[in-house]
Amino acid sequence: MANKKDDRWLTTEYPQIVFENTQVGRLKKEIFDAPMSKIEEILKEYEIPSPPELGKAGSYIQTTPRRHVIENRRKNDIVLVPVGCTECHGDYANSGLDTFMVTQICEGVRRYTAKKGAPVNLALPPLNYGGHPYHHFGMAGTIIMPEDVIRETVINVMLGLWNDGFRKQIWINNHGQLWILESGLQEFFKRYQLPAIIRVTDWHRAVREFFTPIDREDSLTTDFVHADEAEASVSLLLFPEMLDMKYAVDAEGEPLLPGGHFDTSVDPYRRPQMWQQGEGHSAIERAATPEGVVGHPTRASAEKAKRPIAAILKYLTLVHDEILETYPAGKLPPVEKISLRDPKEMEPFLREPMSEGWKSVYELPYIGQINSL
Repeated sequence: MANKKDDRWLTTEYPQIVFENTQVGRLKKEIFDAPMSKIEEILKEYEIPSPPELGKAGSYIQTTPRRHVIENRRKNDIVLVPVGCTECHGDYANSGLDTFMVTQICEGVRRYTAKKGAPVNLALPPLNYGGHPYHHFGMAGTIIMPEDVIRETVINVMLGLWNDGFRKQIWINNHGQLWILESGLQEFFKRYQLPAIIRVTDWHRAVREFFTPIDREDSLTTDFVHADEAEASVSLLLFPEMLDMKYAVDAEGEPLLPGGHFDTSVDPYRRPQMWQQGEGHSAIERAATPEGVVGHPTRASAEKAKRPIAAILKYLTLVHDEILETYPAGKLPPVEKISLRDPKEMEPFLREPMSEGWKSVYELPYIGQINSL
């Protein structure tokens, strides 16, 4: 009897790259197979590359007149929250690299949705100084904040945005601190039990297939690690003026135990453990790679970043569109489906901020496990 085709998966000529047969997987497969001319069209739709917009009027909530923010929120109440850090990425790169990567991706999504008449909202990065794994300790240029400070920052920004009517939040991380953001997300819901749609994602992992080295001219040649070919390529596409590639050098980490257990940055090998799930199996950065690089930035080119950037732009747009189509501005899933709070009690808190009868979350009574702060 012939083997029946498994329709759950969309395969490629590369056995390590498989897409699930869902709307997400089909979208990624389409971009994976697209000619470079199509990739260029996608980037043009999002106006990539463009100058950074962190100080541009009308780009972020904090750079926009309050009245305009309110008017736009009534059409689109989703907010993208980019999360970066300050970290050494070698002599060739800027220490704000992680922040500028993710803000420019979010800015591209804002430009695209603006053309549709209701731009997604952007919040300025709440973490310009992030949390870090232990192996980055001791590196000059890397500024490390305590995990409880990061977690409480995340929780309180989530709460403040929710209180302002942004109850659909997509937090997009560009740095090795995912576990802290996940902890903040879970604690936010446990502490306040508010109806909301909030997601935290590492954008690199969301499109990990596009960072896998394959036999294609625009492909990376090495796995995504740190300040390497992948990060340098993305930076060369998005903000080349912040790099000086004549100072780029290649460097490799030093394993202290047999390999095969811990994955690299975007988990391409499906190994038993993610990179952040252990320490001591390899030398710390200060000892093994004081250059601030783990990989081959000298192989980087903007061309190699075009397909992964096109993929994350289209994926984030899909997430945005699904949420807004299912729950238009001002609407959320039923309170009783995602909270233990009494729906009647929640009614004034769910009204538009500052409208008649509205109550602020800072008036919200505590319930459940945590009853005081």
